[in-house]
Amino acid sequence: MIPRIYIPGDSGALALGAEKVAKAVRAELAERGIEAKIVRNGSRGAYFLEPMVEVATANGRIAYGPVKPSDVKSLFDCGFLTGGHHKRWLGAPDKIPFLARQTRLTFARCGVTDPLSLDHYKAHGGLNGLQNAVAMTPADIVKQVTESGLRGRGGAGFPTGIKWKTVLDTSADRKYIVCNADEGDSGTFADRMIMEGDPFALIEGMAIAGIATGATKGFIYIRSEYPHAVAVMQKAVEIARKAGVLGVNVLGSANSFDMEVRVGAGAYVCGEETALLDSLEGKRGQVRAKPPLPAHKGLFGKPTVINNVISLASVPVIMDKGAAFYKDFGTGRSRGTIPIQIAGNVKYPGLYEAAFGMTLGEIVDDIGGGTATGRPVKAVQVGGPLGAYFPRALFDTPFDYEAFAAKDGLIGHAGIVVFDDSADMLKQARFAMEFCAIESCGKCTPCRIGSTRGVEVLDRLAQNIEPEKQIALVTDLCNTMKFGSLCALGGFTPYPVMSALNHFPDDFRPTPVAEAAE
Repeated sequence: MIPRIYIPGDSGALALGAEKVAKAVRAELAERGIEAKIVRNGSRGAYFLEPMVEVATANGRIAYGPVKPSDVKSLFDCGFLTGGHHKRWLGAPDKIPFLARQTRLTFARCGVTDPLSLDHYKAHGGLNGLQNAVAMTPADIVKQVTESGLRGRGGAGFPTGIKWKTVLDTSADRKYIVCNADEGDSGTFADRMIMEGDPFALIEGMAIAGIATGATKGFIYIRSEYPHAVAVMQKAVEIARKAGVLGVNVLGSANSFDMEVRVGAGAYVCGEETALLDSLEGKRGQVRAKPPLPAHKGLFGKPTVINNVISLASVPVIMDKGAAFYKDFGTGRSRGTIPIQIAGNVKYPGLYEAAFGMTLGEIVDDIGGGTATGRPVKAVQVGGPLGAYFPRALFDTPFDYEAFAAKDGLIGHAGIVVFDDSADMLKQARFAMEFCAIESCGKCTPCRIGSTRGVEVLDRLAQNIEPEKQIALVTDLCNTMKFGSLCALGGFTPYPVMSALNHFPDDFRPTPVAEAAE
């Protein structure tokens, strides 16, 4: 039996040196005259262990990591092709504590299979959901997704089934499925991991969405900063089309659905669904006023389902295992699992999929291991650059949509960025305003002008110029932006600014220059 070696080829692992490790492994195999197959799988998401090399043995897969090119020769000397012990030995991947504690539904295949092998995909439960869907009526598919409790994982948390039913019930000669893969939030990488590590899950989810709503065409809108994801998805779509998963007869049924990949130009605002539609239509990405909703009048004026990557990639599990199975995970109105992305100043960065309900403290301290610097955690920003900063006093907050909203926060795309006690929260608040000013599409005044004025006010505050007046002014600005902006970019920028101001007031009252000199 030819040994099978797994070396991640996703961009996260590549950034940590996986390509150099693969090159060193190939060279060592050639020098020793050993025939082996190298599989470039996706990452399992434990990025503190990447590059993590795995080998298939008679007793299952054994992992080693983080592997450096200089480790490769000694790995072979220790007999790693049969699971031999080495200083980088980690044992069975699913027994590694970070991975063992997870509940992997959406990411069950990530890091396990060859991303571009449809046979691997099917051998691990792939296409079961689509097989079930082609035998059901559109209304029954929508009902199953609705009953599962799946909500939009891109940030809004809107019930997926309701969106699908709206499109199903809207008459039109053409309908579309649009996947929002414009993952631009800081500290987020779940969409990228799925597209690079398990692309057929997204394709299957989009095909099911098409059958459920009567849409025959799909588009995946991927940010230009994700060239590896673009390349993998394009290849996966071609493979799926040739295998009959896409096309005029999906899996041999009477249903027709095809799709293509489109690349965005890098505007953060195109993560907003209507700006994304304008970009897809070849226009400048600007936010549209609602109504009409995209479900009624979306891409090219036709009814359109717009879902995030994780939302769509979760659908095959629901269609395979059933609504009750998926709904059994979670808490309150937040059902199923959520891929939590842990980043920033943290000891164990990576993707952690679990049911809703864990507390923020469990995620940061137990799973993330606290800060990488060893200093105390000062703040955690949840939900990307528009998310609120939570202090340790709020670490008992359960990870679910309503619990975070009750604390003036948002889960967003479930990205968590950790900061230690050296962070200056006034600078972080200024960054939020500056980010909004740079990324604003310019269509509405509260966002376009409010963010620019916000930067100026916070700069005056940093210089200790009439601090109380500046604090009152930035509070008023945030109130205007929150309730007057056309979309979430301007409407949510106040979340990081006001949470930083409310939870870390001392950082907003700089020591006067004269006092500091004394």
